Amino acid sequence: MRMLVVGGSGFLGGEVCRRGVAAGWSVVGTSHRGEIAVPGVGARRLDVTDRDAVRRLVAEVGPDAVVGTAYRTDDWTVTADGAAHVAYAAAEVGVRLVHLSSDALHGGRPEPYGDEEPPSPVHVYGAAKAAAETAVRAVDPSAVLVRTSLIVGEGSKQIRLCREALAGRAVLFTDELRCPIDVTDLARAVLELATSSYAGLLNVAGPDAVSRAELGLLVARRDGLDPGGMTTATGRSSGLVRPTQVRLDSSRAAGLLRTRLRGVAELLAG
Repeated sequence: MRMLVVGGSGFLGGEVCRRGVAAGWSVVGTSHRGEIAVPGVGARRLDVTDRDAVRRLVAEVGPDAVVGTAYRTDDWTVTADGAAHVAYAAAEVGVRLVHLSSDALHGGRPEPYGDEEPPSPVHVYGAAKAAAETAVRAVDPSAVLVRTSLIVGEGSKQIRLCREALAGRAVLFTDELRCPIDVTDLARAVLELATSSYAGLLNVAGPDAVSRAELGLLVARRDGLDPGGMTTATGRSSGLVRPTQVRLDSSRAAGLLRTRLRGVAELLAG
């Protein structure tokens, strides 16, 4: 079995590459510079905003599955147009597509979001992820679209942000709730879905809803750091336009997948 991981140099993409190789897949990963720091992975350079280049690479690699993880929070063409190009190329040759989406496309509310909830973005990145989903579903109805949350694990930007806040060099919001998921759990789930027949939207996140400030306290406890210096604020007082309470209900995924989606309290228990 051969897999193409678009965005293989990213935090999640790299883990999907590693897990794919370990599971016996022949893996090709792409990055904008053509560098993938994962042993056993064929590295290819790719600009996802170039539709013809994406089509040529997919046809050349001849994968059995394509995993799309590429995005940039400040670049619509990469996040939205790039996802559309990957979906078109995968559909053109009839291969399985796993598209990674985000809870950032929700606006926030007290009640959990189900798998089929329509997007309600409040900022540009969320709108780009919503546009990406629209394109993928239109081009390839057989694709699975994985909506996930904050991705944690050693080396993740979420854990780095917590450590920066604990040192007083960054701010964690007390009113911005998410459902963090471990990068290894998410990568395993992606590999399962790559060989499944599930089509459509699927929430894949951890069961624990915590604020970013609570996540910082969990990191402090695990790493033996003093939480007294942690800098916090509210999203409203900061003036930033970002979703607040976004809880993903991942019960469907929990029943569908063999991979256990662990909560962040368990992950950071030390």
